[in-house]
Amino acid sequence: MVVRNVVIRNRLGLHARVVTLVVKKASRFKSDIFIEFNGRKANSKSIINVLALGANCGAEVKITASGPDEVLALDEVAAVFDKE
Repeated sequence: MVVRNVVIRNRLGLHARVVTLVVKKASRFKSDIFIEFNGRKANSKSIINVLALGANCGAEVKITASGPDEVLALDEVAAVFDKE
């Protein structure tokens, strides 16, 4: 399992467009990928779950990946959050 904390850089936070990109990236991998924020955990392959986190710009989220392609999966999903 690999873990990384990332800060949401998009000024609108976790809104539909960003979450759609996260889900598309995460769905390409076999690994289980979760995003945690404010004590809640969401499956990154579910638009509804990730949107429900309600994280705003500047919020720090924890991404965990576990599986055969976990390192690449974590890198790809985390990269989405770095874009503004």
